[in-house]
Amino acid sequence: MSSSIVPADFEPPRRLDMPGMLLVPLGPEHNERDHAAWMSSIDHIRSTPGFPDGEWPREMSLDRNLDDLVRHASDFEAHSGFTFTVLDPTTDDVIGCVYIYPTVDDEHEVELTAWVRASHAHLDVALHEGLVCWLASAWPWQRILDPRAV
Repeated sequence: MSSSIVPADFEPPRRLDMPGMLLVPLGPEHNERDHAAWMSSIDHIRSTPGFPDGEWPREMSLDRNLDDLVRHASDFEAHSGFTFTVLDPTTDDVIGCVYIYPTVDDEHEVELTAWVRASHAHLDVALHEGLVCWLASAWPWQRILDPRAV
């Protein structure tokens, strides 16, 4: 991806504090914790709205995961997509992930997908509700495709 999905003068938020969760941009520094989080939760993530096709997550090596994290960090810096890791603020463990990327349809500007690891499933609804409020108040989009809302 190369084209920005936000206005040129928009500075994307780089942090969101919520009860039991902290969102920061996903990057290579999260590789081992990110890999452990989703590898331990494949079935749970596949049952989450937005991930129903069974294509992801699929088992992959730590090195391949690192490649994905580097790509997500590059997208963030280019403003062509925004991926946030969800951290437990007390342990710094990765407990989920948020993706904001352009859609392929003309009806929406971006698509929101998010997951939490199976051990933190109780935070799933709170994460989604917090994201909906955050996107409405801090981001420039009006037409967001939200798989949970369809």
